[in-house]
Amino acid sequence: MTPTFRNIVAVVVGLVAGGIVNMGLVTIGPMIVAPPPGADMSTAEGIAAAMPLLRPAHFVVPFLAHALGTLVGAYVAVRLAVSHGQLLAGVVGGLGLAGGIAAASMIPAPTWFIALDLVVAYLPMAWLGAKLAQGGSRPA
Repeated sequence: MTPTFRNIVAVVVGLVAGGIVNMGLVTIGPMIVAPPPGADMSTAEGIAAAMPLLRPAHFVVPFLAHALGTLVGAYVAVRLAVSHGQLLAGVVGGLGLAGGIAAASMIPAPTWFIALDLVVAYLPMAWLGAKLAQGGSRPA
């Protein structure tokens, strides 16, 4: 396997791992912070309709899903990469940020949450994931 191909695979596997973490947290989120009675949180339209009923606590799990998903995705990508780990982590973070921007344009949310999410959950978490991965020992 060429180094370039292995780096591409590292990013793809990192994105999948991050997506699994993200979806896992989003799935268990309602068990942690129950949605308002009668709110349909399974569709963008339902979330939009429920937005006036949501408290700040309802935004903790989505933020953690985005941040930890990116952190894990970047970590995995760097650990699997042959070279250019920080760049590959940036790709994972950049793709996550693009998804976050798309979601922010489709699902209305408070400005404070959108700002926090877009500024903190993606690129800084990708950087941190890369640093954590580079600090650990690499398998031979």
